[in-house]
Amino acid sequence: MNDILAEIYDLLHRLGVTVNYTGFFQTAYAVYLIMENPKRLLLVTKWLYPEVAKQYKTNWKAVERNIRTAGSII
Repeated sequence: MNDILAEIYDLLHRLGVTVNYTGFFQTAYAVYLIMENPKRLLLVTKWLYPEVAKQYKTNWKAVERNIRTAGSII
């Protein structure tokens, strides 16, 4: 898992998203979860955002906002 996350961190960094953004690690974890099970993309508000929010002890709306912010940089 750590090797895959390290590769995702590197990819995000190369795309211009730095660790200074709140959603950097949340976005990386979401990408990891999607790689693990691509069906999570079918219902992101039920299957993806809540799982990321649970990992980072926040709510799914904050996760959505942070991932959108990181995505707008790319």
